[in-house]
Amino acid sequence: MYGGDEVSAIVLDLGSHMCKAGYAGEDAPKAVFPSVVGSIEQMGPVDVTMSERDSDSASDHKSTVQSFDSDKAKAKRKLYVGSQALGYRRDYMEVISPIRDGTVVDWDIVDNIWNHALRECLVIDPQEHPMLLAEPSSNAPQQRERAAELMFENYKVPALFLAKNAVLTSFASGRATSLVVDCGGGSTTVAAVHDGYVLQKAVVTSPIGGEFLTDCMMKSLQSKGIIFKPIYSFKRKEIQPGVFQTIDLDFPNTTESYKLYSQRVIAGDIKECVCRAPDTPYDESSYAHIPMTPYELPDGQTIEIGADRFKVPDVLFNPSLALTIPGMESFADSAPSVRGLPQMVIESINKCDVDIRRELFSSILLSGGTASMQQLKERLEKDLIEESPQAARVKVLASGNTTERRFSVWIGGSILASLGSFQQMWFSKAEYEEHGASYIQRKCP
Repeated sequence: MYGGDEVSAIVLDLGSHMCKAGYAGEDAPKAVFPSVVGSIEQMGPVDVTMSERDSDSASDHKSTVQSFDSDKAKAKRKLYVGSQALGYRRDYMEVISPIRDGTVVDWDIVDNIWNHALRECLVIDPQEHPMLLAEPSSNAPQQRERAAELMFENYKVPALFLAKNAVLTSFASGRATSLVVDCGGGSTTVAAVHDGYVLQKAVVTSPIGGEFLTDCMMKSLQSKGIIFKPIYSFKRKEIQPGVFQTIDLDFPNTTESYKLYSQRVIAGDIKECVCRAPDTPYDESSYAHIPMTPYELPDGQTIEIGADRFKVPDVLFNPSLALTIPGMESFADSAPSVRGLPQMVIESINKCDVDIRRELFSSILLSGGTASMQQLKERLEKDLIEESPQAARVKVLASGNTTERRFSVWIGGSILASLGSFQQMWFSKAEYEEHGASYIQRKCP
């Protein structure tokens, strides 16, 4: 048992879009920064000079070349983590994400992100604080073991606990049983939580998350001739008081992925500022004459956004709408199998036991960054009332505070890790050394 009363635990939530970190017991994370990193490939050690090589015997020369080749294979890369490091344009910098479809594909990047969160943002020594990590509701056992290994071996943490996203969201709203609809950056997950445990058979996911909607917004506006100029690609000069002239700058060595990342930041901001879920399913004719909303782009031009404000959010409810947006053709293969939010909720509830369905219908929790979109809660409730069985009393709950919706997973972790009754649940370093990483499956169900 790890009884750390005097040292507060650290809560880490690495999402597909943002990483959140802070102290347990606080009401919001201290550090929030993107989960993507900038990466610049750096060549391996320089080969021996020609003169030395000529004087060396042939056999030595061969061994040098071999060692150089093996180094070249694992060319070093320099990683840039955090909002500031990413905001600065560098030649040949690629933007890469360590997470694909909710699973970690690059642990080296995750290690760098954790390091940045703990040592640079929170400025703590990980050896002195127990760690509570939030994990996806359907996380593979080998992913959990790898996370435990990394935490105990690299960071020497005294104790660790892995908690499922859906459970933490449930705790954040003070419930032990609920249906959690988590609209994150990379995907949307619906998971049923009963008495503090996720019912694995009822987890339903869809690839449509905030980033997908941002792409829809960007492609739709680009098809109307609007150009997104990334912030690094121009500078503004004042020619008369209050009159600015934009001068384009040319950086030929900027990678496509960095350019796309910078444009997505702008499109994402447009989405957050002007979008709201329509009250009824979107159709072209009824939204054709909607009043326009102005938005000023970083380069000073003002654009008018009309029906897209409603069309893009409606993709959550009707995924096939995305196919009507020019440039989203790549989605056509997976579109038929992707379901809208109300269908996912009903499918998840139907996979649960009959006796708890009623309770789940009446406590549907919305969480995640995408869930803070205006009118989303009202629209989901309305659609569910139409589609659910007559006897069900449908209630969709969402915190009125958008910060709480965005960080509900982190807040749940903060509440959990600061409870006195939770202190005997930690997976301690001694247990790890005795039983190995696989013991995490027993300690953190």
